[in-house]
Amino acid sequence: MRRSLALVCLLVMALAPVLLVTEAWARAGGGSSSGSRGTRSYSSPAKPSTSPSQPASPVAPAPQPQRSGWGSGIMGGLAGFALGGLLGSMLFGHGMGMGGGIGFLEILLIAGGAFFLWRMFRNRQAQPAPTYGQGAGGSSWQSQPQAYEPAPTAPMASATSGDLDRGLSYIRQMDGGFDPARFSDQASDVFFKVQAAWMQRDMRSASAVLTPDMADILQKDCDRLRAQGRINRLENIAVRSVTPTEAWQEGGQDFLTVCFLASLLDYTVEESSGQVVDGSRSEPVKFEEYWTFTRPVGPNAWRLSAIQQA
Repeated sequence: MRRSLALVCLLVMALAPVLLVTEAWARAGGGSSSGSRGTRSYSSPAKPSTSPSQPASPVAPAPQPQRSGWGSGIMGGLAGFALGGLLGSMLFGHGMGMGGGIGFLEILLIAGGAFFLWRMFRNRQAQPAPTYGQGAGGSSWQSQPQAYEPAPTAPMASATSGDLDRGLSYIRQMDGGFDPARFSDQASDVFFKVQAAWMQRDMRSASAVLTPDMADILQKDCDRLRAQGRINRLENIAVRSVTPTEAWQEGGQDFLTVCFLASLLDYTVEESSGQVVDGSRSEPVKFEEYWTFTRPVGPNAWRLSAIQQA
């Protein structure tokens, strides 16, 4: 059992570089994913960050009703009625079974007791309602019923926006002159240079901007086209946007992935007759691709190391 498991693991490791490459005869990298992104080679590329949604306006809290205590409302009325009845009954000789009225001392005692009860009720009425879970913002849930207030909606950010920012900051630490906007321009130049070499079926003219592995992958595809007597034509290339989506460091290398949104005429012809065998001369193709560039950490030249499809 262990021997079989070991053989399966070795087979998977041997086929790993092949699994990332899917054969296609469109533009360089078109319709296929190839090359290396380090430890992220088999991860889906991160999408460009979208604009965060606007947070919902917080609902104004409903006015809180005044907290009623024991000395107000129905209970206060009942207490006052009972005390008044008791005092009147005793003053007129019917209280507590006594045959006659009460003296001045008894009146003072009753008045003192009534005042004591009034003060107790008054203090309880003035006591603030307890708060629960009060945070730094000063908000709290009162013990009295109140209108429900939904929490403000948090802005939705791209899952990788923090990763991208951290990666770019690491790159800047070792290359103070690094500029993401300038890098996007350079990536666009590489895109056109690679496509031009692809149409010539000779990647040597673009070797300076390709890693050795990527140059080898693309050249093998060019050789297959040449062997079949076909040429891939690319015309009216229009790059709509070049957006960095991922940046990281590993193994002493910088990695940076950009998303290309572009359109072009992409068709393949027979070299001998010029007859179109794939694609269209008139219908442009829109596409989204992710190109990853790498270099040794520091202010060094970037090279294309991988192309992934959306």
